[in-house]
Amino acid sequence: MKNVPDTAMGAMYREHINMILNKDIEGLLNQYTDDALLISSFMKKPVIYRGRDELREHFQGILGIQGLETEIGFWAETENPQTLMITEQITMQTADGEAQMRFADSWVLRDGQIAIHFAGMVQHPDGSLS
Repeated sequence: MKNVPDTAMGAMYREHINMILNKDIEGLLNQYTDDALLISSFMKKPVIYRGRDELREHFQGILGIQGLETEIGFWAETENPQTLMITEQITMQTADGEAQMRFADSWVLRDGQIAIHFAGMVQHPDGSLS
């Protein structure tokens, strides 16, 4: 992980990425509120996940991730309300070889847990832009 600030939100992000690397789906789910909402653009169309059962379905995708590397390009956070907005350069290994993508993630926290997560893929592995 590159360019992650030494803040409480930075620590939460590091923990989030480490749980992805460790394929710790239950740990990831514990970062989210029971009624969390995640909006994903990974499939080039909006997919909305509500609550932990649907989030668990979304996180099954991490089981195939190998060699994940992240580099933060933009980082902004606020304390009241507690929010995070980032862009990331992502590199990982897939069955087809190395894949590079750009993500734009935003979190809105409630009581220290992610209540809303905008999980945006800005550049897909094939190079196309969202």
